[in-house]
Amino acid sequence: MGASTAADAVWLRVVILVAIGVLSISSRLFSVIRFESVIHEFDPWFNYRSTMQLVEKGFYEFLNWFDDFSWYPLGRVVGGTVYPGIMITAGAAHWIMNKLNFPVDIRNVCVFLAPFFSAFTAVACYLLTTEIKDASAGLLAAAFIGIAPGYISRSVAGSYDNEGIAIFLLMITFYFWLKALKLGSSFYGGLTALFYFYMVSAWGGYVFIINLIPLHAFALLLMGRFTPRLYVAYSTFYVIGTLSSMQIPFVGFQPTRTSEHMAALGIFGLLQIIAFIEMIRSHLSANQFQSLFQGLILSIFLVGFAALVALTFGGYIAPWTGRFYSLWDTGYAKKYIPIIASVSEHQPTAWPAFFFDLQLLMPLFPAGIYFCFQELRDEHVFIIIYAVTGSYFAGVMVRLMLTLTPCVCIASAFAISKVLDVYLAPPKEVLNDEPEEETAATKPGDKAPERPKTILYGIKDFDSRLAVIVPISVVLVLFAWHCTWVTSSAYSSPSIVLASQNRDGSQHIIDDFREAYYWLRQNSEPDDKILSWWDYGYQITGMANRTVLVDNNTWNNTHIATVGKAMSCSEDVSYEIMKRHDVKFVLVIFGAVLGYSGDDINKFLWMVRIGEGVYPNDVSERSFFTDRGEYRVDDQATPTMKNSVMYKTSYYRFAELYGPNGNPYDRVRNQPIPKKAINLHTMDEAFTSENFIVRIYQVKDLDNLGRSLNAAASFGKSKRKKRASVKVAATRKARDDDDE
Repeated sequence: MGASTAADAVWLRVVILVAIGVLSISSRLFSVIRFESVIHEFDPWFNYRSTMQLVEKGFYEFLNWFDDFSWYPLGRVVGGTVYPGIMITAGAAHWIMNKLNFPVDIRNVCVFLAPFFSAFTAVACYLLTTEIKDASAGLLAAAFIGIAPGYISRSVAGSYDNEGIAIFLLMITFYFWLKALKLGSSFYGGLTALFYFYMVSAWGGYVFIINLIPLHAFALLLMGRFTPRLYVAYSTFYVIGTLSSMQIPFVGFQPTRTSEHMAALGIFGLLQIIAFIEMIRSHLSANQFQSLFQGLILSIFLVGFAALVALTFGGYIAPWTGRFYSLWDTGYAKKYIPIIASVSEHQPTAWPAFFFDLQLLMPLFPAGIYFCFQELRDEHVFIIIYAVTGSYFAGVMVRLMLTLTPCVCIASAFAISKVLDVYLAPPKEVLNDEPEEETAATKPGDKAPERPKTILYGIKDFDSRLAVIVPISVVLVLFAWHCTWVTSSAYSSPSIVLASQNRDGSQHIIDDFREAYYWLRQNSEPDDKILSWWDYGYQITGMANRTVLVDNNTWNNTHIATVGKAMSCSEDVSYEIMKRHDVKFVLVIFGAVLGYSGDDINKFLWMVRIGEGVYPNDVSERSFFTDRGEYRVDDQATPTMKNSVMYKTSYYRFAELYGPNGNPYDRVRNQPIPKKAINLHTMDEAFTSENFIVRIYQVKDLDNLGRSLNAAASFGKSKRKKRASVKVAATRKARDDDDE
């Protein structure tokens, strides 16, 4: 009977996990249902294009692929500058499905990859939480991670980015680490290293793993919890994980030559020292061991630290990168690396964002950490360290909310499970307090009859447990409702397809981006070069199939600064840059008509700052602000602002939309725009999308430019002659009048 009950419980958990997996997938399909199966955002377009190259040409050709459609005229060696994990995963899934006679287009595999991996993430979260508490807490954690907006924001259908598979790899790696630590198993340590290798191939966030696990091991050493299990688990993980991670071309020898990996190496060496000392302890007396221990530890520490400093100053170990410095100093990137600070997801997280993405889990999170402190086993120490580091990094960078969300789900499940363990305990049998009446048959010395028992099942008159269970159930339902609303309204709209509501409440699709990219694909030559800000580079190469000067890889700050200079300077200066880079078309995003706030005028100051960082003599941020320090686009805008290519290409013919008697108004900046016509002499308007969001200009050839300049000069000369002749005629007439 007991075995049957246990088997039923296992199958029940399996069914619940499957249901959570279905829920995780279905909650991420709003974008496909409302719009269509389409790749979202910017980076996913490069990932999709790379996956196409992998599927069509094979793995070897993919690793050696030189992409001449990006970073003209430099190009890009893709195989050595990309994390290939997500491409290989999608390619493998596509190959398997075709082998099983399920012919699915690779685009649909890419679109639905992240939702399916979210189901795997729920299972991994269940396994990890089970190691920390029990299966009931694991099921709650799986349900939380399945619908939490903090994770859904990067894993909706169409979000074909590295994080779509990375969070699953993060959780499963941590699960196998705790399993290896508990059992002291080299097998589970090897599995930890295997999934760590997969994580390294998929996302640069693998650095979080290779620092968090050593930090956990170091904390256990400080707590006096060194055991052979810790030694076996960490040594197996580090050796196999490091050697395998070095097989990724983009990573190479970084695990042995960069500061981000030195903590893991240091803890590995420290464990070897401690294991050696523990071996010596068994062969020496206490006094001998104490003297040897102090001298050995001090000498090894000094030698190791001196070697690390010497290697760093000698250039053999690279210092921390600017991206990592920006995690410790939130103002570092804005001062020294504006290209990093210009990315919205690199900004510090506002407090409302935590509650928007986590809602109910926010107050439960610290309660779960409190329960971890109460027990404080090795696995609880890990969750506490994860919570502290994850909370800090999520606070300094919006993007890292993604790594905090799983920890919040686990800790919150721990807290809820603790409460439910008390208030959903099996019914208790309570003895009646009423005394039994003595009967004549009762004799002295006879055994007293048993008192009748009352079983409390929970709803007789009133069970006080309902005062806790009912509110918790209601709050959990409201949490699910909130998660569904956030997913539907905030995280399921692709950036290339916008939506608004008509007056009757029906949906109106704004498809300017795809309209413009399709026009560019059909009306330009295959070898034409496109100048735009780097945000749109991946989309232009992915959808328009045209060559761009810069894209979202942002590996060359000087090249991006050159584009920033071209946008910030006057037409004559920018024309020289465009011709030097064989630019045929200029593309800008303009949202003043509809109120689309993500346009280039709002990003323009970052172009100026990046350009000024490389060309301080040609670009000055101060010249774009008024005397009162205001950034304006109306009639009070500075002459530098009005003469810049960005301003001219954005507001060209904008006043014509309002007619001769209308008042042009920028709905994003909330400023009136001057009616004075803007003239362009180095480029012609080639295309403007239906809602004026995407504007494309064709750069004139040198001969055409020369003719236009000559025409302008002759026109000006004729006007001056006409004014002079009028003036002479007026003077003569005045003399004649005087003579009369």
